[in-house]
Amino acid sequence: MDSSEKARLNPPVFYSAAGLIFIILLFSSIFPDAASGTFDTIQSAIIENASWFYVTAVAIILLSVVYLGFSRFGTIKLGPDHSSPDYSKLTWFSMLFSAGMGIGLMFFGVAEPVMHFLAPPVVEAGTVEAAREAMKITFFHWGLHAWAIYAIVALILAFFAYRHGLPLTLRSALYPLIGERIYGPIGHAVDVFAVIGTVVGVATSLGFGVAQVNSGLGYLFDIPVSTMVQVGLIIGVTGLAIISVTTGLDKGIRRLSELNMGLAVLLLLFVLVAGPTVFLLQAFVQNTGAYVSEIVGNTFNLFAYEKTDWIGGWTVFYWGWWLSWAPFVGLFIARVSRGRTIREFVLGVLLVPAGFTLMWMTFFGNSAIDMILNQGVEQLGELVQNDTPVALFAFLEQFPFSTFLSGLATVMVIVFFVTSSDSGSMVVDMLCSNGRDDTPVWQRIFWASGEGVVAIVLLLAGGLGALQTMAIAAALPFTIILMI
Repeated sequence: MDSSEKARLNPPVFYSAAGLIFIILLFSSIFPDAASGTFDTIQSAIIENASWFYVTAVAIILLSVVYLGFSRFGTIKLGPDHSSPDYSKLTWFSMLFSAGMGIGLMFFGVAEPVMHFLAPPVVEAGTVEAAREAMKITFFHWGLHAWAIYAIVALILAFFAYRHGLPLTLRSALYPLIGERIYGPIGHAVDVFAVIGTVVGVATSLGFGVAQVNSGLGYLFDIPVSTMVQVGLIIGVTGLAIISVTTGLDKGIRRLSELNMGLAVLLLLFVLVAGPTVFLLQAFVQNTGAYVSEIVGNTFNLFAYEKTDWIGGWTVFYWGWWLSWAPFVGLFIARVSRGRTIREFVLGVLLVPAGFTLMWMTFFGNSAIDMILNQGVEQLGELVQNDTPVALFAFLEQFPFSTFLSGLATVMVIVFFVTSSDSGSMVVDMLCSNGRDDTPVWQRIFWASGEGVVAIVLLLAGGLGALQTMAIAAALPFTIILMI
């Protein structure tokens, strides 16, 4: 390592974060049963005692973002007053979408609406009312709240970095409170938490991604669905992510994001045209209306009077997942949003990706529910309940050219997989390098590899359940920091 490389690295953050992650992995690999039990205990404790905090925090975040976008502060630029955006709107939206939601939409686009339809928290399962409720819940989990979490972090970081010259790392958010002390131990600790949350959040998505890629390859080529195959897939896709991250933001991540956005639009349009087109368009309008009209009640609903573990398995998990991803996606969004006004930023980050996400959930989710409810395809529901990763492929099997569509979907999951990993690696690298993105190649390779290793160890230690628990747990300290 030469002197220029040493200057770029922030040793307290790099070594502390790497050391803590290593300790977690060592514990999980040497004592897998104890690790699994610990993960279960942590998740139960958080759901029992802190679900109110997650729900309240996310509500405050959404209100704050909307206020900033539509108040007098909306005209402020994220950069010098004369600056212009670094990327076109299409490229900007593509990178937001790929980094923020990609793998999740592929994994849950069919599965979540069908699971809520077959096991809703309050109404009778398998009914028309359950179908309505399923889409309202899905919209709630994937709509404005998720993107508001990303937006508030990105807005804070972009404002202080581009208008006040502070480092593009999470510590800068505390500058109004502690001033120059952000460069000391407090700032280091904040960035360490951000690194751990990012690595765990990306690892969670990698876990979902490999489960789905494995199911797709099993459907297409009869490759066995097993943990060891998934470990091999993580290694392979991590290798692709390393190649992408070494080429930089403007080549690797940007081009992959644009490719996947194009493929996603094509698949979405095919499902719309080949499916019940008029019904899907009607459902989208009605779902949106129901979502908007009930957003306040749903935002604060903790099922306090109807004791259920449903909220822990769904809403609290999602809020924890989005919050654990917020340092990563927020910093990434800030990095690609220089030159936009706060109002343009809020409208772009809140409405466009959320609108596309809700359209995706309607076209895929409502089509799947319609197949089960009205077309006699009950086996689709059984498959979703018994093997969630195969849901998308079982759904596509009902369409013409199903083998081609399943192959396309598998490619999309892999590309989303790669863009999540390489953009996550870039962000972690920046957190460990005082916000600089001109870091040495070895650092980017280290973190891209590290995310793959974390995903593998947690997958072996406790499967997707361990990954989910780590996402929820990693979000807690970051949420506390955010509320301060």
